[in-house]
Amino acid sequence: MASKARATSAKVSVAPVPVEQPAAVTPARPRAASKPAPKDSSARGTAPNETAPGSGPHGGTADRSPAGRRTAHRGRGAAARAGATKGTAGKVTAAKDSGARGAAPRPGNGPGTLRSFLPGTGRGAKRSGTTGAGKDTQNSTTPGGRNHSGEEGGGARVLAFPEPPHKRRRRRVWLGVAAVAVVLAVVMVVALFSPALAVRKVTFDGQKLVQDTTLQAAVAPLLGRPLPQVTQGDVDGLLAKVPQIKSSRIESRPPSTLLVHVVERIPVALLKNGKNWIQVDQEGVQLGTVHDPAKVALPLIDGGTAAIGKGTFSAMTAVLATLPQSVLGKLASASAKSPDAVELQMVDGKTVVWGNASDMDLKAQVLEALITAPVPTQEAGKPAPPPVKVYDVSAPRHPVTR
Repeated sequence: MASKARATSAKVSVAPVPVEQPAAVTPARPRAASKPAPKDSSARGTAPNETAPGSGPHGGTADRSPAGRRTAHRGRGAAARAGATKGTAGKVTAAKDSGARGAAPRPGNGPGTLRSFLPGTGRGAKRSGTTGAGKDTQNSTTPGGRNHSGEEGGGARVLAFPEPPHKRRRRRVWLGVAAVAVVLAVVMVVALFSPALAVRKVTFDGQKLVQDTTLQAAVAPLLGRPLPQVTQGDVDGLLAKVPQIKSSRIESRPPSTLLVHVVERIPVALLKNGKNWIQVDQEGVQLGTVHDPAKVALPLIDGGTAAIGKGTFSAMTAVLATLPQSVLGKLASASAKSPDAVELQMVDGKTVVWGNASDMDLKAQVLEALITAPVPTQEAGKPAPPPVKVYDVSAPRHPVTR
């Protein structure tokens, strides 16, 4: 080492320095510091890669003992960690500065400092109130340790925002709907169970065969029941006991009247039953008893009540139900050897050959036209035309009289 020192252009005299035990290096807290300037070997008067005699890693004489080497190693490790911390702090500060649109960092507020680890401090902490000796009126705490917003020890404050207008309108709409529903429910309850709307009178229209007293007796269970509770099914079930009624329709007339429109079955024939005659409709339903058949303009069906339900009976009643009342009143009886061979006997002795059940409406129109047609007059010098005894409408498009 001494020979290398003599090789330099200038002579350097080094005073001997007493050897001291280097003290233990305690790593200091990292703080922002400027980058050290590079060392100039020429200023020291030594060549690069040379160490002045008597200068160790900490400015003292190098200690070659094992304890000295360990102490130097620990010093170098602490210096490396301090350098790493400075590099990390620089990167984080640069990232924050770029996210804050170039805002300058605040001193003592970066990562790794004491201020960044304390709650409610640092760059993200909320500043409220006054600085210095001023009193924080917004975030002041109560004696129990809570601030005015109900949080413990924090500086945050909960703001109460006004309710949006559309939510208020929606709530009003729902309240209105609920109020209307309640009112309707009350009205329905009153209407269904109030004695003020009880049925006190039942009237009928459309009846001809059945007497009114019979109908009133049939619907007597409806009296006293609330009018809204009376249904069409209730009335139909009660009138089913009256065979003359085919269907009905009810009409409520508040506060206490029920009107029933009835449709009666139409009698089309008479059946001999002992000394009396029974009126029947197309379906064979017995509608009542007649003591004098001359008072009822209905034809008589041969076979009595035993003929009901047979094919010939259904064919005859179907024909009679198709005829207009002007023709039906002129018939004396109806007979059928088969469902396709129906014949009608008129009061004046004439016969109607009907045939089968085809084209029944057309046959009825043709028969009515033939019966109501004027009698042909006798021409001079010619014999009188013979009277008509048979109307054959089995082929309604080509009727025949003879």
